[in-house]
Amino acid sequence: MRVGLVCPYSFSAPGGVQNHVLGLAGWLRSQGHEPAILAPGPLPIAALHRQGLDERHMTSLGGTLAIPWNGSVARVSAGPSTAWRVHRWLAAQNLDVLHLHEPVTPSAALWALLTAQVPIVATFHIATDHSRALAAAGLAFSRPLGSIRRSIAVSATAATVVRRHFRLEPTIIPNGIDTADFAGPRESFSPHRVLFLGRADEPRKGLRVLLSSLPRLLTLADELDVVVAGPGQPDLPPGVRSVGVPDDDARAELLRTVDILVAPNTGGESFGLILVEAMAAGTSVVASNLPAFQDVLTGVDGRIVGRTFPVGDCAGLARAVAATLTNPIASPRELRAHAARFDWQEVGPAVLETYAQAIA
Repeated sequence: MRVGLVCPYSFSAPGGVQNHVLGLAGWLRSQGHEPAILAPGPLPIAALHRQGLDERHMTSLGGTLAIPWNGSVARVSAGPSTAWRVHRWLAAQNLDVLHLHEPVTPSAALWALLTAQVPIVATFHIATDHSRALAAAGLAFSRPLGSIRRSIAVSATAATVVRRHFRLEPTIIPNGIDTADFAGPRESFSPHRVLFLGRADEPRKGLRVLLSSLPRLLTLADELDVVVAGPGQPDLPPGVRSVGVPDDDARAELLRTVDILVAPNTGGESFGLILVEAMAAGTSVVASNLPAFQDVLTGVDGRIVGRTFPVGDCAGLARAVAATLTNPIASPRELRAHAARFDWQEVGPAVLETYAQAIA
């Protein structure tokens, strides 16, 4: 099967949608299918190779525009030239199915939705429920949205948005990872090590909440090694160190060498990919109680494998970290078993089934 994957966001900056598209393309290739990715910005050569892909499997739309969106900055390609490139790409691919990600984003995915003549599957990653922009998009594009044969939401949170604004009934299929990338022996250090991994320059990622909790946290726990990793140049207090932006291998190694991943995000999250990666590495998780994060941390038996705290609650964060250091909810083995639910060997076949349904 030849599958077109349209990603609206540039791979020049890290992001869950981009990682999901690459991981899915790699899994499809490993199963004997032929993926073809279309996205703005430069080709991520090293990331393609990690997935068993090469330059033949991805086409760039060229330059991008930085658009503020959902508390972040989306780097997309828009305008008439993008429409022409999308049309030319679709005409050349001979696709069996077209898989669009965030199809109402003003980008290549939207142009493909408007012009494609092949069966369409769409994945929605959005988590902003009460949004005038989404409500307007649902009305303006109601007819092309009706051409989507199967829709996917990455979580129950995203599914609520899709039903509310786009009048679609999505199948919930989570984001996937290759858990083998995070396997390997864990290392322990003294003092205990706590990690923030995310875009430090985006307020919704919650670094400020973690830093504000430190005075209280240090009264509850022994000496800590607090590590910040990811894009941005935050102003860090004494005792907190930055390790910059790790590549994929360094990211996995870093997650195996910390006691706790703290995810103090304040909103706008439809999934919790970094939580899954941490658990795949056997690392305990402390996260804000966003619905999407609680979904990720809850097993099929209803057991919650990580501690949560109210959004923005610095004291709650400190208590949750201190409790986890002395009494982890789950062992590294249990955490890895939980993360296996999100491995591509579980997620990929569910996506493939939606392709078969769309084609049928």
